[in-house]
Amino acid sequence: MIDTDHRFMAMALSLGRRGQGTCWPNPAVGCVIVKDGRVVGRGWTQSGGRPHAETVALAQAGAQARGATVYVTLEPCAHHGETPPCSEALVAAGVARVVGAVEDSDGRVAGQGFAALSKAGIDVTTGVFAAKAAHDHAGFFLKTENGRPMVTLKMASSFDGRSATATGQSQWITGPEARCVVHAMRARHDAVMVGAGTARADDPSLTVRDLGIEQQPVRVVVSRHLDLPLLGQLARTANKVPVWLCHGAGADIERLRAWEGLGARLIPCGMQGVQLDTADVLQQLGQAGLTRVFCEGGGALAASLLAADLVDELVGFTAGLAIGAEGLPVIGAMGIDKLTVAPRFKLVETCAVGPDIMHRWTRDP
Repeated sequence: MIDTDHRFMAMALSLGRRGQGTCWPNPAVGCVIVKDGRVVGRGWTQSGGRPHAETVALAQAGAQARGATVYVTLEPCAHHGETPPCSEALVAAGVARVVGAVEDSDGRVAGQGFAALSKAGIDVTTGVFAAKAAHDHAGFFLKTENGRPMVTLKMASSFDGRSATATGQSQWITGPEARCVVHAMRARHDAVMVGAGTARADDPSLTVRDLGIEQQPVRVVVSRHLDLPLLGQLARTANKVPVWLCHGAGADIERLRAWEGLGARLIPCGMQGVQLDTADVLQQLGQAGLTRVFCEGGGALAASLLAADLVDELVGFTAGLAIGAEGLPVIGAMGIDKLTVAPRFKLVETCAVGPDIMHRWTRDP
């Protein structure tokens, strides 16, 4: 039974990841319905957050759901929102057993979904691949519990930790294979975020390209003064792909009106000294519904997030070239004079990507 539960829960987790980046503010849940050892229904949270994974899987299973076992990566919801609770739908379908990975931390659920299933006489098993599910749902849990989205910080650098030459040339430090992987990572996040310096220097589009992706992530720029090019790629496409601008209270009113006229969403944020408060930036993004943010720099924004302990995952792409000390550092000044206070992360993965090395790190507990 344990091996069977693991096999089908792994399938449900894989399905759930298909919804990452498209179903916010809802969690990206996967669901598999099994009867007599055969999959009769499967689903994942659809674009925009509805229908839920269980609803999709039950519709596919139809009458075969009666007496079946349901594998779901997050506790079925128990509250009435825009749709009836999934726990009620499972009871009505007559399923015999529900295997859940983790409990929902949302106060409207928080154990009530599992309790409702048990009360209806359904056999409930929990904790199957709980750690994997908790990782997949980390952004949703952080937004629910702390009010902010999960942050993945991605940095591409030379062997000696430089993001560009002294003249600012950065395209391309890493190869096309690494850039393709980055586009896939963007697609699995709700938003791609950069600082104003990167937006000015690189004129990025911040979109997912060459992967057949229809729903693009939100493009977020953190800019205290909104001193961004009004003829750049972000401005030209703001009415087609969402652009959110996190700015300070002192931003020029004419710039605010100009960006608003282009279709951008303006998000005023608090200050910490003379800089935008990155903690408040993330709180504002969480209130707007984002659960997973993919930050691509630049160095000042990266340093600010790291210093505030707001980075949950680090992804580095290191190329086999050296630029030298006059090059621009991949991370800006952090004012650290003792190693004991430097933020540390735990290595979870390394692999070759074309001629480059990718290394992924998570927050060290």
